Amino acid sequence: MKKHKIIVAVTGASGAIYAKVLFDKLVVLSNQIDKVGVIMSDNAKYVWEQELGNTKYTNYPFTFYNKMDFMAPFASGSANYGTMIICPCSMGTLGRIASGTSNDLTTRAADVILKERRKLVVVARETPLSLIHINNMKTITNSGGIICPATPSFYSNPKTIEDIAATVIDRVLNLINLENDSYSWNEEQ
Repeated sequence: MKKHKIIVAVTGASGAIYAKVLFDKLVVLSNQIDKVGVIMSDNAKYVWEQELGNTKYTNYPFTFYNKMDFMAPFASGSANYGTMIICPCSMGTLGRIASGTSNDLTTRAADVILKERRKLVVVARETPLSLIHINNMKTITNSGGIICPATPSFYSNPKTIEDIAATVIDRVLNLINLENDSYSWNEEQ
């Protein structure tokens, strides 16, 4: 089995629980993963600390890159990172990606993933949406990206906030073809 090389970008949008659950699940699925490179904006770190009450993002066994580190391997298509997940994704980051503005490592990596026709999953976190947001999502979708809104499902009867967040993250993991034990509608569990 070919192992995945994954970029995870965490922006300053509310929803740090989604990033935490994603990190936790990537650790569990590490046998399917070659490398995980993480970019966290300063706002993402602040939001994590405010919403989750800790700085435990530093405890994960991933390689963390500065948001302006254009020497990171995935700033070039030659590094062969096949997947990028932006979770949660702010509308500002989404707009910069849609316009092709590569002004930091997150937007540069997304640009590389799209130009190389690899998998970009954007976990958009905003409500309500303006027409600008919708058009930016359309642009990214037309460019090959996948918009996966941070919209939880409830038919699995989640019990905790992490269970609720996992309904979104499990969908993301399925989109990037990681084998993950998760709830599937109308199938035996």
